[in-house]
Amino acid sequence: MAAVSASRHPAWWGAPRLSLRFAAVWLRNLLVWRKLAVPSLVGNIAEPLIWLVAFGYGMGALVGTVTVALPQGGTEAVPYLVFLASGSICMSAMNAATFEALYSAFSRMHVQKTWDGILNAPVTLDDIVLAEMLWAAFKALFTAAAILGVMLALGISHSPKLALAWAVLGLTGITFASLALIFNALAKGYDFFTYYFTLFLTPMMFLSGVFFPREQLPTWVQAVSDILPLTHAVQLVRPLFLDRWPANAALHLAILAAYAAGAFWVALALTRRRFAR
Repeated sequence: MAAVSASRHPAWWGAPRLSLRFAAVWLRNLLVWRKLAVPSLVGNIAEPLIWLVAFGYGMGALVGTVTVALPQGGTEAVPYLVFLASGSICMSAMNAATFEALYSAFSRMHVQKTWDGILNAPVTLDDIVLAEMLWAAFKALFTAAAILGVMLALGISHSPKLALAWAVLGLTGITFASLALIFNALAKGYDFFTYYFTLFLTPMMFLSGVFFPREQLPTWVQAVSDILPLTHAVQLVRPLFLDRWPANAALHLAILAAYAAGAFWVALALTRRRFAR
């Protein structure tokens, strides 16, 4: 079919038509992943732990403490290791979901033609996209759980509120998996993903308060940071690491959920367009 603008095909932008058959696709990904679970887990947690050790213990010895704003007002000095750990675990959830929804999903969709084979079964494209999004989110949640376990073992935080932080990281995984699937639908090859990492993810890591307080940034940069999804994940998770309740938690959750829902809808529409050609 000749490529036509999306505006002439409103069906591409119709509401998701989902069913429970997505679970079979999700289970298929799980069964395949089980064969490589150990090296996959090592790959997902090794880099964030290296960041944590190198910067948390190395730079943390030089920095000492970082001043953070408290939800109820005022400020508090917290160890840089705790500050970095609470931000880097959000970054890890983002990266785990992104890599799965980009490289792995693209391999299944375009290179291996796995999606084409699945579509011969009574499964719709909408179900496949939902399954890929939830699978990438699961990978993010699994990675976050492993890193949280290491942080607990190291005594970085023992807050009972970390269970809620894990739930927030699950929503973070859903958000970034949905965003990544947009670029998966647009990509012609693996090199295309470089634009996404270079122009979006990497700047966001440095603007969202992962490595240093956002208050150190110029006012206009803070305004840009306010609209980034990773910022809202960090704003929710960091207070929980400090055994405090986040300020404006409902707002941060609503923004993450809006990003997730909107990005999934766009990703689904673009994927429908790709398979219609």
